[in-house]
Amino acid sequence: MLEQVPINELKPGMYVTQVLKQSGTLHMRSQGIVKSQSIVDTLKKKGILLLEVDIAKSKHHRNDETQADALANEEQTPANEPSASESGTAKSPPLDNASINEANDLYENALSIQSKFIKALNQEAVTDLSPMTSLSHSLIESVFDNEDALSCLTLIKDTDNYLLEHSINCSVLTGIFCKFLGYDRDSIEQASLGALLMDTGMSSIPADIRRPTAALSEDDLAVLKTHVEVGTTLVEQCGEIPDLSLQVIEQHQERVDGSGYPDGLCNDQISEFARIAAIVDTYDELTSHHPSQPSLTPMQALKRLSASPGLDQTLVTQFIQCIGVHPVGSLVKLKSGKLGIVSKINPKDPISPHVMTFYSVTSNHFNEIKKIDLSHYNDEVVSGVRPEEFRINLPKFFKEVFVHQAPQ
Repeated sequence: MLEQVPINELKPGMYVTQVLKQSGTLHMRSQGIVKSQSIVDTLKKKGILLLEVDIAKSKHHRNDETQADALANEEQTPANEPSASESGTAKSPPLDNASINEANDLYENALSIQSKFIKALNQEAVTDLSPMTSLSHSLIESVFDNEDALSCLTLIKDTDNYLLEHSINCSVLTGIFCKFLGYDRDSIEQASLGALLMDTGMSSIPADIRRPTAALSEDDLAVLKTHVEVGTTLVEQCGEIPDLSLQVIEQHQERVDGSGYPDGLCNDQISEFARIAAIVDTYDELTSHHPSQPSLTPMQALKRLSASPGLDQTLVTQFIQCIGVHPVGSLVKLKSGKLGIVSKINPKDPISPHVMTFYSVTSNHFNEIKKIDLSHYNDEVVSGVRPEEFRINLPKFFKEVFVHQAPQ
């Protein structure tokens, strides 16, 4: 049953089929469930006035606090919100040998393009942003077509390539999150481009400050903070860039409590896309190994995000709903003593994701890779783990073994 619903009567859980009347020019996705009140508020700000809603496809959603509550408990008992695949948007193809290889090829190509761009930028040989714009477009294409495989790669960290990987990971995660929030394709691509370029200024920061082995002094911290303004200047010199992308670059280190930099902005003074980028930036940094501190598991990182007063906590809750408490690509330990990589979130049973097992903790050796759905298997996730805990070189294993032997 289709009904016309004024924006003031739109509720989370309603299934929107189309925009009927608006005062702005927002190109909203043609159909999908409204996942939260913040999306309703965003649509109001964008000038949406009247929508068509399919009552038969609408559903009531659990309170947004459910997911945050899960982070306060043990890893074995998280709750989760329905994923994009359950809410009526296109499903990501299965994480198998073909999809992993396709995503891995794209990721490796992205590293190459990003590396060449940074080198050319430092040599003042960049004439335009077209290579990065094209790369961002390709990453978002993959987000829409192959989200799980690309998401998996964001958690296969290589310490030697941190700066390049961090930029690509932030671009991918920003795209995934903005897609989850229901933004139109143009906005998603512009936000993704901003995330890809937001740490451009880091390339001009001395390596011992960029990747310190101990706590930075006040002077060194001041130098590090210049990367935002330096990066903004460098990008602007490369030619035209969308205002939305530029806002992400300029404001991704601002914090809603006013503790960020360079301008000490707070709350709505900060673009929502920059607040999204701040969450993604922090999450990827926390799950990456640094000389001065070990990486956190995704679960630990999500808890840290939830405890950060500088981040938009409404968006943090939605980010957790988006990627799940055990995100695709997470390394987890099972009750059976096996290690596995999470290959798919199970919306109906979030504590029982799909996992690809590959290692036995009991015998300390690699096993044949097997794909299992824990909701139909007599096993369970005990905890998230870091590869270093078991002396596993995960990037090497992934590139030399996993991409070739993953089950079809």
